[in-house]
Amino acid sequence: MPSFLFTTWDGGGNVPPVLGVAARLHRRGHQVRVLGHPQQRAAVEAAGLAFEPYRHAGRWSATAPTSAARWAWNYVRLFTSKRSTADVIEAHRRSPADVMVLDCMLLGPFLAAQRLGVPHVALMHTVYGYLGGSFSSGAVGFVGRLRGMGPTRLWAKADLSILAGLADLDEATSVPSTLRYAGPVWPMGAPAPVRHEAAQPRILVSLSTIFYAGQTAVLQSVLDAVADLPVQVVLTTGHATAPEDVRAPANVAVHRFVPHAEILPTVSLVIGHAGHSTTMLALAHDLPLVLIPMSPLGDQPDVARAVAGQGAAEVLARSASVAEIRAAITRMLADGPHREAAARLGAQIRAADGADTAADLIEQLA
Repeated sequence: MPSFLFTTWDGGGNVPPVLGVAARLHRRGHQVRVLGHPQQRAAVEAAGLAFEPYRHAGRWSATAPTSAARWAWNYVRLFTSKRSTADVIEAHRRSPADVMVLDCMLLGPFLAAQRLGVPHVALMHTVYGYLGGSFSSGAVGFVGRLRGMGPTRLWAKADLSILAGLADLDEATSVPSTLRYAGPVWPMGAPAPVRHEAAQPRILVSLSTIFYAGQTAVLQSVLDAVADLPVQVVLTTGHATAPEDVRAPANVAVHRFVPHAEILPTVSLVIGHAGHSTTMLALAHDLPLVLIPMSPLGDQPDVARAVAGQGAAEVLARSASVAEIRAAITRMLADGPHREAAARLGAQIRAADGADTAADLIEQLA
């Protein structure tokens, strides 16, 4: 049986596709290892997978508070570092892999795979409109090209690119000939998405598990907006904001973490930051969204624009007032074409089995 080496980094929505696809291959009897940041060991091993920590890549935290400028530079440095190149080469020499499946944003491992001549897959976990657009043309692409790691050039040399999403939610004008859309991949252990049947108005609010400057202030504006509405709200703050950092009205239950897949069948609206993973999971339950992108530098504006273009979301700026947020929530809680649009996308997502499709494609390459 062929062996596979996956690479990942400790982020948010990039992790479920890696663990979901890797676990599916492992269940089929293949040897699978995951190379990641040391703090990811527990999550990887909980999925039944062998884990190896980066030894050369520097320390990394997606939840540590920092300034907006430092936050942006930290991500550029993470994605364009060549230290992970050495980690992948050493991991392969310890135990050769037949195929490498590489997180598309971490560019160093692509250099390793291409130097070693190992067949490899670019695993993409957000819309290609962003990856081939501002990711590749912005700061990451600029620094990457200076270091001999232009993203689109590296991906073009991969034997296969797999995107864990829907083509209908991608506004890219052109995609690589090797790109295949597999469908979203859910977090390990999450119940399968179901058709939405919640009977009472209830809202899930989640603005990412990782740190974004100004995130707590936006959460507070959302809480102030729902305070006077006849609706129950569940707020998950994630790791970057503590529950005690916000003032919650009586109709809001605040948690640091609750698996979204358990809550989504019970709500009728999601307020999110337009992260690809959470947005796809909400749509998989036929749920419309109010989207407030937390960073103009990431994929969130592209994801928000794509979902709004399909009629299933309303997009607000981080600077939106309490009154503007309340008005958007009221509109999206009501019946209307936005619910029909969300249900249409939900049916497409449920019909796709992203983990199985991706595993099939990778096996064919092996």
